[in-house]
Order: sequence, then structure tokens, then C-alpha cells
Amino acid sequence: MKSIEIYTDGGCSHNPGEGGIGILMLYKDSRKTLHGYVPHTTNNQMELLAVIVALDSLKFPCHIKLYTDSKYLQDGITKWINNWKQNNWKSANKKTIKNQALWKKLDDMIKVHKIEFLWVKGHAGNEGNEEVDSLVQKAIAEKSPVLNNYLHLIQQDV
Repeated sequence: MKSIEIYTDGGCSHNPGEGGIGILMLYKDSRKTLHGYVPHTTNNQMELLAVIVALDSLKFPCHIKLYTDSKYLQDGITKWINNWKQNNWKSANKKTIKNQALWKKLDDMIKVHKIEFLWVKGHAGNEGNEEVDSLVQKAIAEKSPVLNNYLHLIQQDV
């Protein structure tokens, strides 16, 4: 498996509101950035969507170090998701899990790769994290490119 580093970020102008994602992919001496826009969403939806779009852009299984500033994403995919699945997508207090379509898509996608989900503090000088945050802001400001292929995953349960 090839090894790659990926930084992802997602955010909204308001929560809920217009949202954007930013992705930085590093492989050897190569770097690729992606960004995208969603007209109405939440911060958490954008954090999840950023990882989905990043993984969707890979052409082969990889060993991935994935950096995120979202504890929701990191804890959800590494600690909570197995219990959610066992409990028919309900939390410990029996409430339906939000963003199920995104979580289910991400759960399917991670099976192809070997991924370490690593948390970095946001807005703390980490170059990769700062770059993807800028891409989020660019996507929202320019309102493009619209992530039409993924809008069906965005549930308006906010």
C-alpha cells in the first residue's frame, strides 16, 4: 500500500448555513488540494464530507494518516460507530444518530484503506490544517465548486 497524508476540514459561515470543505493530500513530493461548497449544511456534516470526498478521490487502497481538527469526526469513526451500528444507529441514550447517510458512507469507504485518524488543534499554526481551513473559506466565499455529487448525503436534520 502506498502511504499518503491527508488534511481535511469542513465548516460553515453560520451553523447551519453555507458550507465548505478543504482537502490537502501529500504523497512523496506531490501535493493536491481540493475544495467544495454546499449551500445549506452544518459544520459536522462538512467535516464528514471532507473525508468522504478525499477518500473518493483516491484511485487505489492506501495507508493514510488523516489529520482533522474535528473531535466529532475522530471520536465518531474510531470510538462510537461500532456501538451505533450495533444499536441500529441509536446513541447510548436511544436517540437517532444525526448524519447517518454520511456516517454510513464513511464507514463503507474506510474498509478499503488503512487509516489513522489523527487530531490536530485547529487555528494553532499547523500548516496543513491552516491550509485546509483557507480552502474551506475560499469555497464558501466563491460558492464553488458545488459538491452536487454529494448533496444526497447531506441531511437537513438540523
